[in-house]
Amino acid sequence: MAAIFDYLFENQMSRQWRGLLAALADEFEAQIGRTELRQLMHRVGGRFADAHAMPPCRSTAELADALNTLWRDTDWGFVELSDERDYMRIVHFCAPLPAFGESALAWTPAFLEGAYERWLSTLGAKGLSLKQEGEFGDDAAIEFRLARGAG
Repeated sequence: MAAIFDYLFENQMSRQWRGLLAALADEFEAQIGRTELRQLMHRVGGRFADAHAMPPCRSTAELADALNTLWRDTDWGFVELSDERDYMRIVHFCAPLPAFGESALAWTPAFLEGAYERWLSTLGAKGLSLKQEGEFGDDAAIEFRLARGAG
């Protein structure tokens, strides 16, 4: 399965940006610590969310549809949402984050975390925290959880 994802990433990420993004990420890592890079990408994600407002959503399914419309239109993969007993599970698949390079996968997912947190807060999830669970995996998935006291 990893070969399939590698092929898709190779063909979906624009070659014109790969070298620039990798060099940018390398310079960021040389100048800024990983904690600060996560904070920066989180803020960038919030700005992205502000620029791409979600419509009112009355259910998790409506929110998933709205998010997937945006992600499809921007070639940023897709998301699955599920309401678990104590949290909302958000799994984002096929984000083009590997374009920044392998080491940047330690901090670039914070972009998605910041975007989801802003959208969910705007839609009424104030007082809840969003947290990344695990790493960007071989299955090209990143999981986040929205819960009370998660952050």
